[in-house]
Amino acid sequence: MFSSLGGFYRRAVSRAVHRGSRWAREAGAVTAARPGPYRFGRIGPGTRLAFPQGTIFNERWIRLGDHCVIAEQVTLTAGMVPGLELGPDPVLRLGDGVVLGRGSHVVASRPVVLGNDVFCGPYVYITSDNHSYDDPGQPIGKQWPRTGPVEIGDGSWLGAGAVILPGARLGRNVVVAAAAVVRGEVPDHAVVAGAPARVVRRWDPERGWQPPLRTPPPAPVPEGVSAEQLLAMAEPAPPPAETAEQQPEGPC
Repeated sequence: MFSSLGGFYRRAVSRAVHRGSRWAREAGAVTAARPGPYRFGRIGPGTRLAFPQGTIFNERWIRLGDHCVIAEQVTLTAGMVPGLELGPDPVLRLGDGVVLGRGSHVVASRPVVLGNDVFCGPYVYITSDNHSYDDPGQPIGKQWPRTGPVEIGDGSWLGAGAVILPGARLGRNVVVAAAAVVRGEVPDHAVVAGAPARVVRRWDPERGWQPPLRTPPPAPVPEGVSAEQLLAMAEPAPPPAETAEQQPEGPC
């Protein structure tokens, strides 16, 4: 009896904790209508920063486009420390439809621009600042950093753990492999991988992808198919019913 009561209370507490967690995530999300403590230069309609947010400061110089999805624990900073005066222009700009995966960091003291429909996996790091080590007698963390603007073209995809360093300029529809470290220029319609990243595949208008893709393109969803129909297609078919002739005979 006492064991049953203990199980009941544990289940009740678990349900209460999860209800409270859902309430906190909803109440703590940041949108244009509910900016919370933040005063962004712009939050476009449909954009949402999930709760809990990461480190955010100097948001007056951060502009977020329309319908962006910013996951939990994402850091967005303009400048290296809070309270700076950064001039009349935005420093960090996200285009429309940008997705930043959980735990990603975007740190900008020079202009950092993500174009429209840039998708980032979790724990991506994009920065306009990098430590310098010119003086061997000084701690690296105390030396003045090297900086450079960063631009990521429309439609690009950055895999989990990718690092985009100061001065990087990525073209349109660029794929950055997971854990790649990118600096310098990357042309349109290229795939880069490695540390430092190098181009491993390019789109040629006459020959297509070079080297060729190893798998066929996925079949698109036919027009007019509803979500219910897609779910029904994904469910396994039920096993055929056994007939009297198929059923094994019992013992005589």
